[in-house]
Amino acid sequence: MSAQELRMERHVSAAPESVWQVLTDLDSAAETLSGVTRVEVLTDGPYAEGTRWRETRKMFGKEATEEMRVTGVQAPTRTTVEADSGGVHYVTVFTLAPESGGTRLEMTFTAEQPQGSVMQKLMWTAFGKLGMKATAKVMTQDLDDIARRAESSHHG
Repeated sequence: MSAQELRMERHVSAAPESVWQVLTDLDSAAETLSGVTRVEVLTDGPYAEGTRWRETRKMFGKEATEEMRVTGVQAPTRTTVEADSGGVHYVTVFTLAPESGGTRLEMTFTAEQPQGSVMQKLMWTAFGKLGMKATAKVMTQDLDDIARRAESSHHG
């Protein structure tokens, strides 16, 4: 089993509650996140463990839709979102911590290929780094977009 992990963090000049509100507002996610073209929420009710949605992003010039599910929530400090695509299991953990003048927003992204042929594993190793580089760019943009939204709705 091979896994690749990325960890990024960003300071947001807004309270953790404001950042949490933006992060968990799936109905506005397509407007908040510039890399997301469409979000279709599949479950009813507030953002909670078990919440599922389909998220469409433009990656490498093509649209790709993934089904995401919330597997952990400790409002307003931590949430875990998981997805499976093409034999790869993705886990994204967002952590929010109060920090001088706002919030430290941290995102940890793990991609794991639990099974697969020797050839798939070789391809994973060869292209995994390129994929993670592209993912790092997307994650940085997501964090910037979340920060921009939280800071614009935060005054004072």
